[in-house]
Amino acid sequence: MISAKIDNSMLITTIREKGIKSILEWFDQHKQSFYILGWACLRNQQQMEELFYRSIVKVHKELPRYKKETSFETWVTSIFIHTCRELSGSLLASEESEPHNDLFNALDQLKEVEKEAIVLTYMKGISHEEVAHLFQVSEDMMKGRLFSGIQSLKKKLGHGSSVNGCKKYQKDYIDYLERTLDWLKKIDLEKHIFQCINCQEDLATFQDVILNLTERIKDLHVPSGFMENIKYRLGEQRNHKLQMNKKLKRRALIFVSVFALFMGIGYFTGAFSNLYYSWTEENPELRAFLQHGLGERLNLEAKNNGVKIKIKGAIADKFQTLVFYEIEDIKEKNQYAMNVGDGVFVENQSEIMSNETNSINYPPDLESDVNNEKKNVYQGKISLPPLITNKGTIKLKITQLQKLIHNYSKQGTNGDMEPKYGKWNFKIPITKQPSIEYSINKKMEVEGIPVRFDKLTIAPTATILLYDISSEESKKRLNSLNFDNIEVNNKKVKFDMYASPFLNSQQGSNWTTFQASFGPLLRDKPKEVNVQFNAAYLSIEDPKSIELNASKNYPQTFEYAGSTISIDKVEIGQPATVVISDHNIKNRKYESLQFKITKESGNETNSLEINSEGVLVDKNGKEYDLNKLVPYQKIDKPRYFITVQTIRLDSNITGEKVIPKRLEMTGYSTTKYLNKVVRISLK
Repeated sequence: MISAKIDNSMLITTIREKGIKSILEWFDQHKQSFYILGWACLRNQQQMEELFYRSIVKVHKELPRYKKETSFETWVTSIFIHTCRELSGSLLASEESEPHNDLFNALDQLKEVEKEAIVLTYMKGISHEEVAHLFQVSEDMMKGRLFSGIQSLKKKLGHGSSVNGCKKYQKDYIDYLERTLDWLKKIDLEKHIFQCINCQEDLATFQDVILNLTERIKDLHVPSGFMENIKYRLGEQRNHKLQMNKKLKRRALIFVSVFALFMGIGYFTGAFSNLYYSWTEENPELRAFLQHGLGERLNLEAKNNGVKIKIKGAIADKFQTLVFYEIEDIKEKNQYAMNVGDGVFVENQSEIMSNETNSINYPPDLESDVNNEKKNVYQGKISLPPLITNKGTIKLKITQLQKLIHNYSKQGTNGDMEPKYGKWNFKIPITKQPSIEYSINKKMEVEGIPVRFDKLTIAPTATILLYDISSEESKKRLNSLNFDNIEVNNKKVKFDMYASPFLNSQQGSNWTTFQASFGPLLRDKPKEVNVQFNAAYLSIEDPKSIELNASKNYPQTFEYAGSTISIDKVEIGQPATVVISDHNIKNRKYESLQFKITKESGNETNSLEINSEGVLVDKNGKEYDLNKLVPYQKIDKPRYFITVQTIRLDSNITGEKVIPKRLEMTGYSTTKYLNKVVRISLK
């Protein structure tokens, strides 16, 4: 190991001394394995030359940022793969591919992560440990991808597609064939195979596919003159740069060019490192941040009580601090999530974080691909308050996790979650990222209520639209607005329904300030934005008084807001009980009623408790059972109609019976769907 590090160090020293010429020589020595790796994705000679050329240039540019914790070959491979992905999605990818055999056809039909694992392991010859490090996953997860990929190849290549072995033993195939399987497991597997014909055939065809992979690549050779063409292009590039520099000198613009070069390097090299490596990050949200140079990849781990928690990354701005994590159940097949406030807290929060902003508890994402890959691993995020300093260290204390149940029996973000106790402590270094603010002077009316837009802030973790609603009108109040998305530079980001919209009432003014939170735009610089409205939440003042008499027979009905409302029960007592209902929600104006109940003395009761029942419906009237898991964020314009309200009334005088006298209706709440797009110019 020490010798390998010394060789690696000497190699880097040599490359830095000789520059791009030395990198070209290194690629020339390793061209066969890299050619195979590239051909598995591109299979076009012109693209292959472009792939090698771009990779060599990028390795040269990124060399100052190379960290010796990983081998040089693994580091170069990560750049090579990322460049390969860029080309496969570029215009060059539209060029006609050259003929290829059934093996590459079969590889093309695999999942991307399976294909890459197979190519790197069996075609490039990289160890499981290095491949796992390259993708930032565990070795077990990497072997899982290898197994599923080989099984798929087996079927696509017609090797024993109708034969399947026993699942209990299939997971040991790779270690058994590579002779790394534990001795006791090896004996157990061989005993079983001796008796099980299906496993005999399954293992044999599994081995055939691996051998086929290693044999077939021997027929793939680097064409003659391949590296010479790349060497020529690099020479041309160098000559072109020299000529450009001479012209710049003659034009006396050397100062400008040096300054521009300095600024370019200062910006782009910081982003390149994240761009090259972040594609290996499984969490797509964290990957997007890293690709734009926002935050750094973290690899903080803590184990306790059979559970390992890894902090994968953290991004902070003026609105929140996002922490991305992975939780692995080492002993069992459970998934766990964090819930801020339930055994998850920042020990030094008062020192480094704002006390004016609350944390956001996002519901667990159980439908994402990354959280369905392994039953004992969950990847998620928590939102903490924003930093009050530019830099700091978050002392995150975790004493409780929530066990995730995929089939909830109750609605809500927690459902039937069960706690898992332990002690996991982290010190997370964090730097606040800057935001860009744009002043707005846009006024309009929504349902007759004046609304004005004041400011748009583009922060790394969110896009925030600040707006005010007039509260001057008392008969009809606009409580808040719901949005669908905001569009900038032809890119739409969705409205965040979990972020709090309310900010404050402006003292001495008839305006209330709100903020609408949308997803991140990630460095986009807009000149104008399009805001797509979704719904307006209104309160309508509509007074009406209904007499209550416990001596009458109930139910009794009365008309209100275009509906027939039933008074089902009126009982005198301590407490007294009043039940009202309206089950007919079709074309109903209101979602909930606003009222008070007076007792016989003519005053309101001293204590009032209301229990409600209701139904959730979408825009088209489809009802959702609240006793089951409800994908609230996926429902098209949801409305929650209260159908039954049970009111209990107490008196503060001991032993005094409460006699309900009148039901005083004051108004109701309703939702108006909006299909309006507002274009806002930015200053």
